[in-house]
Amino acid sequence: MSSEYFIGLMSGTSADGVDAALVEFSPAPRTLCAAHLAFSPELQRAIRAVDRDSPLHVLARLDSLLGKLFAQAAQLVLEQNGIAPEQVRAIGSHGQTVWHEPDGETPFTLQLGDPNTIAELTGITTVADFRRRDIVAGGQGAPLAPAFHAQVFGSADEDRCVLNLGGIANITVLPAAHPERAFGFDTGPASTLLDSWILRHKGERYDLDGAWSATGEVIPDLLANLLADGYFQRRPPKSTGREYFSLDWLEPWIAGKQYRTEDVQATLLELTAASVADAILRYAAGTRRVLVCGGGSRNGALLRALAKRLPNRIIERTDDHGIAAEHVEACAFAWLARQTMHGLAGNLPAVTGARASVILGGIYQGRIKA
Repeated sequence: MSSEYFIGLMSGTSADGVDAALVEFSPAPRTLCAAHLAFSPELQRAIRAVDRDSPLHVLARLDSLLGKLFAQAAQLVLEQNGIAPEQVRAIGSHGQTVWHEPDGETPFTLQLGDPNTIAELTGITTVADFRRRDIVAGGQGAPLAPAFHAQVFGSADEDRCVLNLGGIANITVLPAAHPERAFGFDTGPASTLLDSWILRHKGERYDLDGAWSATGEVIPDLLANLLADGYFQRRPPKSTGREYFSLDWLEPWIAGKQYRTEDVQATLLELTAASVADAILRYAAGTRRVLVCGGGSRNGALLRALAKRLPNRIIERTDDHGIAAEHVEACAFAWLARQTMHGLAGNLPAVTGARASVILGGIYQGRIKA
């Protein structure tokens, strides 16, 4: 089979920008280059301000604006690698999730970043809207990256777990003896609460390397109350998002308390470490190696907290296994676009809870060739 080029575009729960990856499949994936296009603070605030009462014109404007930025990110990796648009089979765009409610009376999920705009501005066929088909099939619509994780990070020699630390944390369990039994789920918050808390109190978009967290002390009672939330006790399949784990979720537990802000930050970091570690110990006790990806993989304080809760496990970034930690999710959507273009399923029912494997996403054709 000859090589094919795909571009993956991903903007996660943190809403800090678009990650783009140009991937060659021959048929194994090889990342040729990747780039990050940061959102302005104003755009990030606008995305985070979306709620169930947001006016239609606000959503429509964001959809168009994000489509243009996603197209710009795709063009950036093409320019960096000297690949012409006509050489790319398709773009896979996750879009920007603004609301995710798979367990409501009418389950739905909404991602913005108009794929018509991406296809028109780049001239490249674009696959998008990956989550909704899985939800119609009875699934959670997320996480979707585990199918890709199983393809590229599995081992015949040891049980592994892939841990994605974005705004939300999710794990992919990869049993060595039974690769067909790979599964995964969202464990709870990763960076979303940490980012929101430091933004509120210090005006910074994220806690670099967990430096501010490290100046505080964990508040045991607060941590215990947060961990008692029903989401952490639910069995998978399950998924969640910023609409649930927000500062509104935190507020009842800190109202009227005289907690130091840095101590709350330290407690939120420990909440991520504890909920992730509990999930691994409960559902993947045989894990010997944890491969960490996502922006939170660069938070040294968080990785140290995880190591304390997961003794005798190797914790390392996916960089050591062929894909830089920041690029894994974008590469996953390049892979998912390839699955769709080849008429292959992209979801794992064991992960999402769907009734069956399904082909994900809609296809938006590129420009007509002369």
